[in-house]
Amino acid sequence: MIVRPGQNWFRLLFVWNGSVLQSIIPQLIFMGAVSSLAVLTQGRIFGEKIPLNTAPFTLFGLALAIFLAFRNNASYERFNEARHLWGNILISARALTSQMLCYAPADAERIQTAHTLIACVYALKHQLRGTDPTPDLLRLLGRARTEVLQHTCYKPTALLNELRRDFADRQGGASVSDTRLWMFDAQINELGKTVGGCERIASTPIPFAYSVLLHRTVYAYCVLLPFGLVDSTEFFTPLLCVFISYTLIALEAIASEVADPFTVAPNALALDAMSRNIERSILELCGCELPDEVVPVRQYQLT
Repeated sequence: MIVRPGQNWFRLLFVWNGSVLQSIIPQLIFMGAVSSLAVLTQGRIFGEKIPLNTAPFTLFGLALAIFLAFRNNASYERFNEARHLWGNILISARALTSQMLCYAPADAERIQTAHTLIACVYALKHQLRGTDPTPDLLRLLGRARTEVLQHTCYKPTALLNELRRDFADRQGGASVSDTRLWMFDAQINELGKTVGGCERIASTPIPFAYSVLLHRTVYAYCVLLPFGLVDSTEFFTPLLCVFISYTLIALEAIASEVADPFTVAPNALALDAMSRNIERSILELCGCELPDEVVPVRQYQLT
């Protein structure tokens, strides 16, 4: 994820990295070529004049804008829910760690339990991104426990189960009362809910039919637009059509990118920084040395 400081209006006009412009340049070149063809042929195809004017494009453009707004709202709702879920992970992880430190007896297992909780966070991040969690698990759990986890499909759930088993074993040894065990279990349940919520977002994309319909409609509108404007705008047709196409195609590209908030795209969630922030918060409560902070990319200032 790219995080940039506040910039004035003029600098924002020239931002390149972090925008979707670089990914839609081929489409804009194509639209520029179609617009130029419309100007050169004066709106004719195979010698026949295409009878279009601006009136139908006004009505059609309004309907398209409403549909684009629906698509973008649906995508941002997924992004926003994912951010709330990861915020809940931080809250529950802090609460569980604090409860363990205050209500469970002081022993060497505290640090191991904290590392298991941190490993669960990293395992979830890698599961959502489809990447290999082995380096992080080795660092936090050691080789023996990591090798056991390699045979599991849902590593975050397996680690939460280990946490629950650890607290249950302490309760069996009478070192944790039933009431305190219930408090620990409530926080583990909250973590389980957030894991399931993230899995739901990752495994349930926006219905494909919406994306196909919007994609086809946007390109049909942009391709036909030059032939409706050429009589009134003449040589300015390519400039106007490319700008309008940029707006519509960029909105579609942004919606597609934001709809999957767990990727490594510039506008996705900063899961690396968020996971490290949770790790640092837990270790600080335990009085352990903190790893270096991971800061979302900030070097994209100008283009």
